[in-house]
Amino acid sequence: MENVEKKLKAVVVEDEKESRDLLIAFILRYCPELEVHGSAENVKEGVEVINKIKPDLLFLDISMPDGTGFELLEKISPVKADVIFTTATDKHAVRAIRYSALDYLLKPIDPEELKSAVQKSIAKKNTSNREETLNQLLQNLKRGTDSFQKLTLPTPTSFEIISVKDIIRCEADGSYTAFYLTGKRKMLASMSLKHYEELLPEGEFIRVHHHHLINLQHVVRYLKMDGGYAVMTDDAKVEISRRKKDEFLQKLNKP
Repeated sequence: MENVEKKLKAVVVEDEKESRDLLIAFILRYCPELEVHGSAENVKEGVEVINKIKPDLLFLDISMPDGTGFELLEKISPVKADVIFTTATDKHAVRAIRYSALDYLLKPIDPEELKSAVQKSIAKKNTSNREETLNQLLQNLKRGTDSFQKLTLPTPTSFEIISVKDIIRCEADGSYTAFYLTGKRKMLASMSLKHYEELLPEGEFIRVHHHHLINLQHVVRYLKMDGGYAVMTDDAKVEISRRKKDEFLQKLNKP
């Protein structure tokens, strides 16, 4: 008898009927690994449907008439499902989601981005720290600012939550990024250096070289030799490219 792989149970929580129907249609057409077991149009209905179905994957709208998707998550805690957020305009929430290494889709939803998000969710299903990562997201959002203190790093086997202030420097490693942290710690994140350059606060971090992003708070001296080097608190000497030299010195001398 042929072994048929079991499909993952999905639930869609989206307040606009047209967007909800379109997302469900896209899932049915482009995501054969999933089976939609239910949907809801607000936080109250969403909590009821999720508690009843216990989905493997939750597509969650951020803004709804009776609350937010984040408030919904607090009502069903602990969250057992993987979550893919959907939003149209909430840039603050998207930034918090990116800090937490979670997936999101911008409306109108693109089928290719949907497939990619679902594949990433399936690939990381057996990694640890899902609940801790979601809790960190909720804490970041409650701060009401874009100056988030914690960053989640997706590694090949887990999600590691680190303090932004503990990042000394980041180094490109192909499509990965090596993080050098206080306490002589090193982690390899499954995202590009460009991703973290866009994410980390530009007032504190600067891309000084094609391969290097550094935390200005961890620069202990500047060496003028051979074009210029930043000496970091871990004793690393990081080359400053010629085109970045003026910007680096300007930020370094900023009070």
